[in-house]
Amino acid sequence: MIVHPELRRAARRARRPLLTATLLQGAVTLTHLAQAVLLALALARLARGDTGGLPWLLGAVLAVVAARAGLGIWQRRTATRAGAEVRVALRDELLTHLGRLGPAHLTTARAGAVRTTLVEGVEGVDAYVSRYLPQLLITLTVPPLLLAGLLAVEPVALLALAPALLLALFGPRAWDRLLAHRGKEHWDTYEALGADYLEALQGMPALRAAGAVGRTRVRLEKRSAALHRATVAKLRVSLVDTGITDLAIQGGTAAAALLACWSAVTGSTTATGTYLVLLLASECFRPVRDLAREWHAGYLGASAADGLAALRTAEPTVPDTGTGAASWQGPPELSFHNVHFTYDGAPAPALHGVTFTAQAGRTTAIVGPSGAGKSTLLALLLRHHDPHEGRITLDGRPTTHIALDALRRGIAVVSQETYHFHVTIADNLRLARPDATDDDLIRAARVAGIHDEITALPDGYATVLGERGATLSGGQRQRLALARALLADAPVLVLDEATSAVDERREADIVRDLLNAVTGRTVLVVAHRLAAVRHADRIVVLDAGRVDAVGEHADLIGAGGVYTRLVEAGHAHRGEHAA
Repeated sequence: MIVHPELRRAARRARRPLLTATLLQGAVTLTHLAQAVLLALALARLARGDTGGLPWLLGAVLAVVAARAGLGIWQRRTATRAGAEVRVALRDELLTHLGRLGPAHLTTARAGAVRTTLVEGVEGVDAYVSRYLPQLLITLTVPPLLLAGLLAVEPVALLALAPALLLALFGPRAWDRLLAHRGKEHWDTYEALGADYLEALQGMPALRAAGAVGRTRVRLEKRSAALHRATVAKLRVSLVDTGITDLAIQGGTAAAALLACWSAVTGSTTATGTYLVLLLASECFRPVRDLAREWHAGYLGASAADGLAALRTAEPTVPDTGTGAASWQGPPELSFHNVHFTYDGAPAPALHGVTFTAQAGRTTAIVGPSGAGKSTLLALLLRHHDPHEGRITLDGRPTTHIALDALRRGIAVVSQETYHFHVTIADNLRLARPDATDDDLIRAARVAGIHDEITALPDGYATVLGERGATLSGGQRQRLALARALLADAPVLVLDEATSAVDERREADIVRDLLNAVTGRTVLVVAHRLAAVRHADRIVVLDAGRVDAVGEHADLIGAGGVYTRLVEAGHAHRGEHAA
């Protein structure tokens, strides 16, 4: 019966509608009590042979039933609205927090588990808050008041009702700790199964290629069996709770009826009092029965409470230490000053003393062999991590002094791995700038080299993409992501293998056209194929986490070293393909 702090916190998001729903639930309960009293009076009149006021009493009963129907509809609508407010506010908060956590969080948390928490977990909280909590308040309020009323009518009935009510309310609490443990096991298993299924669906092409579909099916069947066992284990404990409650309710009602009959036989109470005890004894336990029903409806929310709290309170990899906006009047100068960084558990640093400057409004390319530290540089620039030593500055201002949202809005990134949503092409582009006009979309698409292919589609910019842009080729997805980044009009543009899915000749043309078009921005280009970066204003060569050389293409070729070896390896690779 103890409410989890996370669920209490969720309920505070909709105090007014929840209070209204609770009061309406109380009004519905009062109609049950009024009906019981009216029926007791009617039965007492019948027992005395007095039928004079019977039609009025029966008419009053019908009026109470009609009022209960109206109040019930009103209560359910109010509770539904309260639950929706809680659900929407909780999801908004969790999604906003996930944005603050950044992609580094999903390297340790499985996407499917997070999805399960955001969907099924929040839905369970809705049911718990909107249905269980109002009923809990009614259950803790109405039965004690009824017992006090029955004390005035037939005190001896309390000898049966009071112990039975205490047993029904507090007997199951002896199992709460075990129930919470079983609930956590059930939720963890449920979450893991959701994560496995999402992973299998997303990775189906790889599973087919590896011939692993059958093995994956077997693994998922084992997960499903584990969930079944966890569910049954939870139900066993829950059924014990239900059994204790039902035993107390049935036993208490029967005992109260026997006491009422004994009082009637001995003449110690009136006929009206006898009927009141018989009918109100049942009403005394009605809130308890309703509470058990609503508990089962909201149990998933109680099970998910720990997972929701863990997600909501998860700490970002880097703290948002910035206090101000990145108010750049023009493209900023970007500098790395003696930057050192080592991943947790890694035997060697990913970056070791990296120092270079990307000039304002110019294009700087970053190249190097695999594992040289290129991706780490970009992760540090976007503050997915912070350097262990050294600093990164924009126009001389450390990135740690800029608010995270402002920093990331000022840096548009197009990566090798793109993501497009199941909406129209125009809507995918306007994610970067919702107020962009059709002409803005066309200009960005032309620069990215994708406009002609969009217009060739049956619905043009109104074409709905498949999930993750599956209806486009890899190169088209990358160029569409590039157009989206151009629309963002950020002062810093980062191209991280942004055209790797395009053939080499087309890639060089796109990058050259792009660099000619994106004046007024500081551009960083990370590319594996060097034909895409040879026209950059400066090239930074990384090797084993250090800066090996900085210069223009011709100068670096003449100096030999890592860059020359990369160029020669590229020529050899193209020769093999030509052969």
